[in-house]
Amino acid sequence: MICPNCQKDIAIGSKFCYNCGAKQPETPAPGFSPQTGDKKKLMRSSTDKKIAGVCAGLADYFDMDPTVIRVLWLLAVLCFGTGLFAYIILWIVLPLAPAGVIPTSATAAS
Repeated sequence: MICPNCQKDIAIGSKFCYNCGAKQPETPAPGFSPQTGDKKKLMRSSTDKKIAGVCAGLADYFDMDPTVIRVLWLLAVLCFGTGLFAYIILWIVLPLAPAGVIPTSATAAS
């Protein structure tokens, strides 16, 4: 985590910077969006998608790397056969995220 006041690296979850003493912005509880503080919604990604954005949307919702979700989904398709059916259902059911929304998994990587 970077202190917005002195730009030095500090421990994640710190309430104060131990370099300059500045109070750090509070991070929302798990399951809440860091941008708005509202509860996260499960949506397909409109920015990070390979086919329909289902895997990237799931990764954003569960705060995981989209590549891990894609590999797990591929294993589900190849091993169990129901992965393709579930993917199509989620493609139809999940709403598409607005274009201006940046996934939290992308902001965490920066």
